[in-house]
Amino acid sequence: MPKLYEIVEKQDLVPGMALFHVYAPMAAKNMKPGQFIILRVNAKGERIPISISGWDSEKGTIRIIIMAAGRTSTEAVALKQGECFQDIVGPLGEQTHLEKVSGTAVVVGGGYGTGAVMPPARAMKAMGNRVVGIIGARSKDLVLLEAEMREVCDDVIVCTNDGSQGVEGFVTDGLKQLMEKEDVSWVLSVGPVPMMQAVANLTKPKEVKTYCSLNAIMVDGTGMCGACRVSVGGKTKFACFHGPDFDAHQVNFEELVQRQKMFLEQEKIAMEKLEEVK
Repeated sequence: MPKLYEIVEKQDLVPGMALFHVYAPMAAKNMKPGQFIILRVNAKGERIPISISGWDSEKGTIRIIIMAAGRTSTEAVALKQGECFQDIVGPLGEQTHLEKVSGTAVVVGGGYGTGAVMPPARAMKAMGNRVVGIIGARSKDLVLLEAEMREVCDDVIVCTNDGSQGVEGFVTDGLKQLMEKEDVSWVLSVGPVPMMQAVANLTKPKEVKTYCSLNAIMVDGTGMCGACRVSVGGKTKFACFHGPDFDAHQVNFEELVQRQKMFLEQEKIAMEKLEEVK
């Protein structure tokens, strides 16, 4: 039997990004689509929120994608199969707002967000919805999990910035084309904040029900520290407790962008120290 929080399988997806299967039986047993975990790489490491891209309750494993962005995520991506994370807390947050809709349900994944939209996509399809996945990347070589997305969606639209595969442009270009052909009535987007904001701006004029998963900075993950607070509909919400999914048309993205920059200087220092250790 694997050790608690052991990496039982690791797959390098693209440079600086890896997919892990981690033995975390309690999390796997209770996980629902859209929820997340908080993990630490080592005893002195920071706590970082990570979206879930899948789980196996029988094997006791969860599946996560980590992108090397700061010190902790860089250290996480460097871990090898057989090694263990220090600890994992979860599932946290509320599950995705799932429902049977009249038109097409769309999940939009940008980069690492592709994995996070897979559980909601699978759940929406199981409810009898037509589900279309839209995934975006800068180029063909950076497209993630296309084959797996096709397994959980009725159709998949790939968008690349350089046009090397699928629709040339951003995920919003693929979504716009789809909205011109089909009655899109439900959208979930997960990825970089500018991408989620662009999706919300596109669907708002047509009043398409749209949700986004906010990857706000978190510390405890239970609503006590307030680090992940966001403004939704003019009210303060905590992404860890009330989210991570929110009505994208009600989110104050400008404020969110500024809050995401709060610790850039500290992160820069942490990365410099990591390079010194190397």
